[in-house]
Amino acid sequence: MLVQTYSAVVNGLDVTTVIMEVSTAAGSSFHLTGLGDEAVREGRDRVMAAVQNNGYEIPIRDITVNLAPADIRKAGTGFDLPMALALLVATETIQINLDGYMFVGELGLDGRLQPIKGALPIAIQARKEQFKGLIVPKANAREAAVVNRLQVYGMESLGQVIRFLKGEENVEPTLVDTRKEFYEHQTDYPLDYSDVRGQESVKRALEVAAAGGHNLIMVGPPGSGKSMMAKRLPSILPPLTLAESLETTQIHSVAGILKQGSSLITQRPFRSPHHTISEVALVGGGSNPMPGEISMAHNGVLFCDELPEFNKHTLEVMRQPLEDHIINISRANYSVTYPCNFMFVASMNPCPCGYYGDPTHHCVCTPGQRQRYLNKISGPLLDRIDIQCEISPVPFSQLSKMQPGESSADIRKRVIAARAIQTERFKSVKGIHCNAQMTERMIHLYAEPDAEGFKRLRDAMERLSLSARAYSRILKVARTIADLDGSTDVRAEHIGEAISYRKLDRADWAEQSL
Repeated sequence: MLVQTYSAVVNGLDVTTVIMEVSTAAGSSFHLTGLGDEAVREGRDRVMAAVQNNGYEIPIRDITVNLAPADIRKAGTGFDLPMALALLVATETIQINLDGYMFVGELGLDGRLQPIKGALPIAIQARKEQFKGLIVPKANAREAAVVNRLQVYGMESLGQVIRFLKGEENVEPTLVDTRKEFYEHQTDYPLDYSDVRGQESVKRALEVAAAGGHNLIMVGPPGSGKSMMAKRLPSILPPLTLAESLETTQIHSVAGILKQGSSLITQRPFRSPHHTISEVALVGGGSNPMPGEISMAHNGVLFCDELPEFNKHTLEVMRQPLEDHIINISRANYSVTYPCNFMFVASMNPCPCGYYGDPTHHCVCTPGQRQRYLNKISGPLLDRIDIQCEISPVPFSQLSKMQPGESSADIRKRVIAARAIQTERFKSVKGIHCNAQMTERMIHLYAEPDAEGFKRLRDAMERLSLSARAYSRILKVARTIADLDGSTDVRAEHIGEAISYRKLDRADWAEQSL
């Protein structure tokens, strides 16, 4: 007897509908075809145990299970449920109608359904293919039910699925009001810039970075507040849009890091990988392709603390994603693409000992040691960082007297206003949303300074020995500063502030005092 049912496989963020075919004949062997990985092949043992422990007995037959299309790799444990149902029907152990449903779910040995990765993109595919219903583990139900115009049924066990398909148990589809869920769960970010005492110039640099979507690096001694301020950056970024929330949730769903029972991610991600992270963990890939940290930071912030301590080759693989906002991972057996449009924020000490320029500690490093330390960050990577700011520790005598700083809510209002100006400016340009993404042609069109500003920029290039790559970055940042100022023109004071954010481009930085 031949039985067909439907499941799905996730490849990157793309989903392919899988037709699971089960055929039985006289004999006693079991064949699984269709490029299934080890987890799929092990599913046979989980299925047999789950079926038996739920009171059913698969008769001895020659069984062939095929996962079509057979030329696409299948990975994961989500095929357990459709395999169990198709086996029971093909061996005439039960009589149920599987038509019209897509099934995904991992089976425990007792028949309970365990959560799977990628339920949200699978639900999107099920709606696209016009299935009348999607049956998933109960832990994945709210996640999948974000997709409207699709009946999503969250089930607890194989037995419940069988009773539902027989009509013996009524299970209501899971309902999620996507827009209501999104707006009601947009809570305030738990960290706030009001906790930061002093460091007004650095907070200003972070505000400029947030307003224009610029990448940023902070250089300063240990204990100066670099990590503290970076962790609060999402609190001043514009709120996620619903489209951004759905896209971000898909990535986290595929990665398997979405909290059980949750539906949508409503806050911008903040990812802070340790400096020992591998290349694959950072950009994605592996034997079964998974998104890396740069993709999990999509629409949010990727913070690399102690940047020179990262493996240099690992850092270099970020160069293309920082420009293109996507990562293409090609291996012998697969090719996947993940989005990775994130703000890159980094911090570092100014020298190996960490105290170069610190007024309270003596630096023991030579200029050559400082230069070699800085050279751990390549020029092409530094070229993709628009804002470079220096931090000095706040003395205790001042720290103890200072009042709480400006709140994140107040800063965020200015950031949102500046982003609104940029949205209007680039509304007719596809793929450009903020000043940091401007092309050279757009820079000449929107960010050319007035005569006094051009003179200041020219003088700075010559006097400070700024590199040629600093020119475009200064104009981009100056355009953002002008937007924060509500100015249509890029004036000299905007250029001056932007120049102050290019310290690491100076040829003699390592020999100068902070």
